[in-house]
Amino acid sequence: MNANLREFLDQAYVADEIFELRPDYRALLIAVDGIEPGESNETSEAMLVDAENHANKLLEETAVTELPHIADWREAYKAFGAKPSRTRNSLEALTRRAAKGLPRVNRLTDIYNAISVKHQIPLGGEDIDKYVGALHLVRATGEEDFATFSAGEPEIEHPEVGEVIWRDDESVTCRLWNWRQCARTGLTDQTTTAVFILDALGALSDEELQAAGAELAERVKELGTNVTVEQRLIAHNV
Repeated sequence: MNANLREFLDQAYVADEIFELRPDYRALLIAVDGIEPGESNETSEAMLVDAENHANKLLEETAVTELPHIADWREAYKAFGAKPSRTRNSLEALTRRAAKGLPRVNRLTDIYNAISVKHQIPLGGEDIDKYVGALHLVRATGEEDFATFSAGEPEIEHPEVGEVIWRDDESVTCRLWNWRQCARTGLTDQTTTAVFILDALGALSDEELQAAGAELAERVKELGTNVTVEQRLIAHNV
């Protein structure tokens, strides 16, 4: 599967129009195979507690909207017409939740949520086996489908024209860059092959981005006896 992971990452792309919007944008993609699904455990719990404590310490000194990377993402949202106070990027949403406790889902999701908060970076995880074709980041035409749920029932939404979306060859996989993931490709308790997207803007240095990716890779390698990991950095003029 390792060769397939490499092929999956090599086919991913970020459209030029995204770099025109934010030349400082970088996407670190980490693809993983061989995950053995499991419930939350002592390791993931300890990581979540550490992340909660870190977030609470940050918020004692700085308002959540003024934390550097969150502030950067709020500006990025405004640039393509989104309202960051109504549709919060995933990092801001998780950081705000830290005071009352981050969600406990399963050990894979717990790990990436903890790393997102600890390293202050939007970080999404999706099931590669549910993808149709390549992963790419573009601005929406407004005609794309987005599979979600409303009041517990399946529903199809459509992004706004010009909205930044992750998508594959079938439909939208994540709206507003890193706001809400679709129902189709989300991680489940049965996921064994996943891709993680670490979104960085200028407030997060290359070194900090690589540190977050390194910790994620290290942790997911502990989730099975034959876990393989591939990664790729996509950046402007790289």
